[in-house]
Amino acid sequence: MNSSDSLDRFTRTVDLYGPEGFARIRTAHVTVFGQGGVGAHAAVALARGGVGRLTVVDFDVISSSSLNRHPCAGPDDVDRPKADVMAEFLRRTCPDTDTEPVTAFFHNDSADELLAPAPDHVVDAIDSLNPKVALLEECLGRGVAVTSSMGAAARTDVSLVRSGDISETSLCPLAARVRKFLRRKGYEAGVPCVWSTETPVVRPMPANEPRLIDRGRERLRLASSMCIPGVFGFSVASLVLGSLARETSPGADA
Repeated sequence: MNSSDSLDRFTRTVDLYGPEGFARIRTAHVTVFGQGGVGAHAAVALARGGVGRLTVVDFDVISSSSLNRHPCAGPDDVDRPKADVMAEFLRRTCPDTDTEPVTAFFHNDSADELLAPAPDHVVDAIDSLNPKVALLEECLGRGVAVTSSMGAAARTDVSLVRSGDISETSLCPLAARVRKFLRRKGYEAGVPCVWSTETPVVRPMPANEPRLIDRGRERLRLASSMCIPGVFGFSVASLVLGSLARETSPGADA
């Protein structure tokens, strides 16, 4: 891609955020934790939006059941690391975004490795409670800007998707648990997030249905399609792009 092609590609984005706002987006480093249905959509939107550097983090591999909601993976990617699949896709489709894959599990003991040096913004698209809370706690404690996705699985009604501070969330079981754990750490607010007020669809699993094993712990399979996770991922990315575009450089007038 030559320089004129790159400039043309971002013309409408510059129109949207303004030259100075887009310049801040272009020089930003964003780390996206979780490369499932939500995180992968967010990563694609951030790269298409012009973020200069992306780190995509996930410890898991693509499974056959991932393919109904993953925007970048195909049958040939099954059993490959999600982070690698995402990085290859973004390098091919958004070559002027520097994309780095990291196959790792986030928890407090890996925070220094994954958050230092600090990125300009973090996307939390982790779907497991403990590592999700750990990521949010570490970002808040380190002063790293973070935007979070709450529960996107088992929903179908796009009109019930909301965004705001985590203190404003309601009717989302995952958000309620995250708020509870963060309060124990002394954090009541400060995390922009996306959630749904829709009651999740819960269907009984057959008695012989194998459960997913995640870091040695059993997890139930959650019903999901591409639609609502995609809405969540794009919504999170929009919040991040807007935040980056509005930021002022150190010492600048507000």
